[in-house]
Amino acid sequence: MNIKNWFRPFETVTRSQAMMITGIWILLVAVFWIISSSGTKHLFPTPGQVWEGFAALYKEGLVVHIASSLALCFQAAVLSIILSLIIVYLSPLPAIRPLAVVLSKVRYLPLTGITFYLAILVSNARTMQVSVLFIFMSLYFITSMLAVLKDIPEEEIDHARSLKCTRWEVLLEVVIKGRMDYVLDALRQNLAIIWMMLVTVESILVAAGGLGVLIKNSDKFMNHGRIVALQLVILAVGLLLDWAINATRKALFRYSTF
Repeated sequence: MNIKNWFRPFETVTRSQAMMITGIWILLVAVFWIISSSGTKHLFPTPGQVWEGFAALYKEGLVVHIASSLALCFQAAVLSIILSLIIVYLSPLPAIRPLAVVLSKVRYLPLTGITFYLAILVSNARTMQVSVLFIFMSLYFITSMLAVLKDIPEEEIDHARSLKCTRWEVLLEVVIKGRMDYVLDALRQNLAIIWMMLVTVESILVAAGGLGVLIKNSDKFMNHGRIVALQLVILAVGLLLDWAINATRKALFRYSTF
């Protein structure tokens, strides 16, 4: 085993070496955490305080709050996928293309600029939560899928035309069916956006609960052990969602090469 190879660009390592590198990084993070949580003025809460935070959160219904956050994200994701794919799949039409491009540019608008108008149009707080997540995910989802369409090789389109496919058949076979695995990958990437926005969005309706509400309450009372525990829970659930979508893509589309 040559450790020098670990610091060479594009070097191929064995599975055991990759696991060893991962283990070293985990050990370094653990050591950093222990050092940072020691002393009178520490940067992070101690592992014991974080564990106490986990225990307290579980007694207060942590699982119920996780379910509430997942339900919120699921509603927003389903609506976003439906609307975004309709716009993207129709974007090859010259009449629809400007709409798709403009929506992809609107993603630079801040959250305040959108919620101001939503507050005028929507009176229900839960609908407001879903709407904010739905809008933001749609904007980024459209951007991702437009990039996928742009990267379709002309050879694939020409091949479909050589098989006497009409323009609509080319759209169906090459764009829609031929890039279905990219839809799941775009969903996996953009779901992280709405999952990251939980703290802000769930504060709109505190009564509905959720992980964002728990963090807000913990931050109010400066309970750093609970805050770090919740951050770890959010990260773990997010990684689990990422893994589940990626595994589903590989299972459904075995030809997928990325």
